[in-house]
Amino acid sequence: MSLRFFADHCVPGSVIQILQEAGHEVLRLRDHIPPDSPDQLVISKAQELDAILLSLNGDFADIVTYPPVKYKGIVALQVRNHPEILPQLLERLRAYLSAHDDMEHYSGKLLIAETHRIRSRG
Repeated sequence: MSLRFFADHCVPGSVIQILQEAGHEVLRLRDHIPPDSPDQLVISKAQELDAILLSLNGDFADIVTYPPVKYKGIVALQVRNHPEILPQLLERLRAYLSAHDDMEHYSGKLLIAETHRIRSRG
C-alpha cells in the first residue's frame, strides 16, 4: 500500500524522489499553495488533501502549537543544517514506511525522523 504525503517547500527534491520511487504519492506544496504560505495554511492544506505532512520545518514538531491528534500525521525530518545526513535519515525513514504502510498508522501522530531513530509522539 502506498502513503500520501504533502511535502512542505523546504523538503528537497531528492527526498520527494526517493519516496516516489518507493511507491508513495508525494504532493508538492508549490503545486497547491504559494511557497511562502504561513504554517497554518500548510498544515490545513495537508489535511484537505488527506495527506501526511512532510517537513524539515521544526515548527511542525511543536506538539503544543500543532497537537498531533488534530492531524492526519506529521513527519518532521531532523536534518539540523547537515544535509550530508539525508541518505542515512532516508534509509531509516524508508524502512519505517515499509513496515507501516497504512495511512491510519500515522493519523494523530508526529514522527520525528532522525538518522539513528524515529520517535513517535501523539
